[in-house]
Order: sequence, then C-alpha cells, then structure tokens
Amino acid sequence: MTKIIDAQVHAYERDHPGRPWAAVLHGPAAVTGEDMIAAMDAVGVDAAILVSVFTMYRFDSSYAEQVYRAHPTRFRLIKPVDPTDPGVNETIDDWVKTPGTVAIRIMLNRGVSEDATDPGINRVLAGAARHNIPVNLLCWGRLDQVKQLAARNPDTRIVVDHVGLQQPYEPPLLENPFGELAKVLSLAEHPNIAIKITGACTLSQKTYPYPDIWDPLARIFDAYGFERCMWGTDWTRAVQVLTYKQGVDSFKLTDRLSVGEREALMGGSLQKIYQCSFDS
Repeated sequence: MTKIIDAQVHAYERDHPGRPWAAVLHGPAAVTGEDMIAAMDAVGVDAAILVSVFTMYRFDSSYAEQVYRAHPTRFRLIKPVDPTDPGVNETIDDWVKTPGTVAIRIMLNRGVSEDATDPGINRVLAGAARHNIPVNLLCWGRLDQVKQLAARNPDTRIVVDHVGLQQPYEPPLLENPFGELAKVLSLAEHPNIAIKITGACTLSQKTYPYPDIWDPLARIFDAYGFERCMWGTDWTRAVQVLTYKQGVDSFKLTDRLSVGEREALMGGSLQKIYQCSFDS
C-alpha cells in the first residue's frame, strides 16, 4: 500500500508567554510535534499535513514550522492567512518560500466577509493561483459563497475542509449532520474544487466503526471522484469524540473501499492535490 497520509493534524505547545494562546482549542493541553509523531506511529500513519492551529496561534505559524524542521520527512505545512490584511499577498509570497509549505487556509466562517466579491478574499485566491498552491477553506455554512468563489476564480485550486459540514467538538453529536450534503455535492461541478474527508467520523450518530457515514460519503466520492478526495482525522480536535486509532481504522479496515480507492483516499490523491512527496 502507498503511504498513509493524514490530510489534517494539529500540533501545539502548552500556553506560555513566549508563544501565548489567543484562545483555547478543544483537545489535550498540549500536542507537541513529538506527541503527534508518536500517535501516528502507533496507528500506522506515515505522514501528515500539519495545519497551524488558528484557535491558539491565529496567523502565527512559527510552531508548525518548528515541528516541520524537526521532522521534515513526516509533515508538510498549511497556515491560515488573513484576507482582511492589505498585505496578504506579501504574506503568501513569503509563505511559498517556507520549507515544507503546500497550501494556505482561510477560516471563512471566522468573521470573514460573506460576500463572494469581497476584494480581500479574492486577493488571497488570486495570490494562491499566482503561486499554484491550493487554498483550503473552512466553510461550513458558507457553501453557496464557496460555489461563487470557485466560479470567479477558476484558476485557483480550492480545497473544502472537513467535508464542508459543521462537525462537533464534543458530545452531543449533531442531529442532522449531513443536512447540507446536497450543497456539498453541487460544489463538485467546479473542477477546481477538491474536498477533505477530514473529521468524517464525528458526523456519525453511531459508535465505531461508524457505519452510517458511508452512504453519504459514497455520494461525495461519486460526485468528486477519488482523485479530488483526501482522508484525514482533524486530530486533535476530535479527541473528545473518538480516538486517533478509530479515526484511522474506520477507513483503513472498511470493506466499503477497494484497495485502489483506499490508496487514493488515504494518501495518493493528497500528494497530487498538494503537489508534494514524502519520499525524503
């Protein structure tokens, strides 16, 4: 099997004056780079996309960069950028020169304009296209806006985070987790959109191995094709809902995926979408 690559994990230190937290994330008190490596090794995950944690660090990706420097064969990097910053294109220009970087991210539903014509958002999308890197969008509740943004920026590669759906941080689980599935499926008509099947197990209303997620996910796979889908766990956000091993094994061991589909979903497609390799 090809390498298993998690499309989204997080690492962070305990809060301290040298790198203070802006807010508190659901999850352990700290998950250092070494902690994340140990968790991956325990469940057979070969590599991961390390997404700098917005909750704690906002637009400061320095800790994620530190982790990458210590473990360059295991991680690649994504950082959030601020579409309200007039100098965001300079930030993107600098970021693409950073070792390990593969993409940027907009926290679209974190106080960002709902207007698809917003100059700041479109400035980010154009800047990413100029450097041929994807823009990841945290965008549950904003899927109509994403559809318009994709149409306005056909040369920008967009990655929809977390199945495009709101996901719980802790129990109780959501009553209708796939309520906006039709909107998620409609985004697939834009060839510049890919989707992360990250945190999908938290959408289940059943216990491991989460059998009720597979029919909705099958519709997503049919709409996008496995070449535009990437599995991941969103660890450590999901720690109060399931274990890391459950998030991995529910996809690794299921009979709902063929060998080829599993290899594409759990690492193959990611390396093509993010144009990266973990061979060295």
